[in-house]
Amino acid sequence: MKITGVETFVVSNGFTPPRAWHFCAIRTDAGLTGYSEFGSDGLTHGLVGLVKDLGERLIGKDPTAVEKHYLDLYRAVRQAPYGATQQAIAGIELALWDLAGKALNVPVSKLMGGPHRESQWVYWSHLATYRANNWKLFGVKPLRSLQDLADAAKEAPARGYTVFKTNIIWPGDPARAISQGRLGPHDQVATRDIVNQAVAQISALRAAVGPEIGICLDINVNFKPSEAIRVGRALEPYDLFWLEIDNQDPHALAQLKSSVRAPICSGEQLQTMRQYRPYFELHAMDVVKVDVQWQGFSAAKKVADLAETYELNIAPHNYNGHLSTFQSLNLCASVSNVRIMESDPEQTPYRDELFTALPEIKDGRMKIPTAPGWGTELNEKAAKKYAWPG
Repeated sequence: MKITGVETFVVSNGFTPPRAWHFCAIRTDAGLTGYSEFGSDGLTHGLVGLVKDLGERLIGKDPTAVEKHYLDLYRAVRQAPYGATQQAIAGIELALWDLAGKALNVPVSKLMGGPHRESQWVYWSHLATYRANNWKLFGVKPLRSLQDLADAAKEAPARGYTVFKTNIIWPGDPARAISQGRLGPHDQVATRDIVNQAVAQISALRAAVGPEIGICLDINVNFKPSEAIRVGRALEPYDLFWLEIDNQDPHALAQLKSSVRAPICSGEQLQTMRQYRPYFELHAMDVVKVDVQWQGFSAAKKVADLAETYELNIAPHNYNGHLSTFQSLNLCASVSNVRIMESDPEQTPYRDELFTALPEIKDGRMKIPTAPGWGTELNEKAAKKYAWPG
């Protein structure tokens, strides 16, 4: 079996503002196609171009030599490592793993010596957050008050979830989620208004769902770690499942971890063991966020294996389409140290149309895929129907 072509598909998720979902398809002369979901939004033109440049190197080669191809690509662009480059390599590598599994008629987790589990505990992510701008798309009521936030929180346990994650949100007309870390001001200060709103929101959510439901708060890149201490300490009475933060310095994150009671989850923006290792050496986080789509399956598994040597559990970062979910589930089935996995049950209404198989979830647990490869495929006709207009 030889590779005959590498193709990308970019789909709009229909949000306000819209986000692009990226998919890669690798064709072979045996008639098999391997699929992947990869990358982050905001980089679409660059990612598509990188996949084209890198993918041309694989034409005519055996797709099942996945680790060899991954290392060849990594070394070929060693002058520009990580970031979008790593995400593009991930797109190719993930599609190759799908082909390798299909060629042997086994799920990818089986190629890794798994599965370690038959189902995976998941949490409802972005609860209420996406509704701030997209409540009409979802067909739900707008977030005009703290009571509306509380009512949204009640939906999680009603649907079998025992943990959910949210962001700092100001209800109103219109509602808005915190965005200073991306849009500015970039001082990343936890003002009194922000801290007070975080307390009011988490207090309302805790009152709505009771003491047994886990609440995660993701503060993303909105605060310097020293400022996040103020947020974390103010929320201590509400027993967070974790406080999640994206961070660029392991010593600063270690300072945060040692200063608040809530467990610290971090790492989604890191790629490969080289970037995670300084954080592990300082034990700067309690839960390791790992994104398969942003760094690739091999890299993510190696991070998880390294985390195990530091007695750390991972939590796969997973917020896009169902192929992303199936890739992340295969990671969970391939390692023994998983705390919980992210899932987004509230997404664009046509998401299900884009895939040939959908995740199976019951009582807050997702079934580990058993079909060959990732266990689902991109519906190319639907991908073209909902193509990203950018």
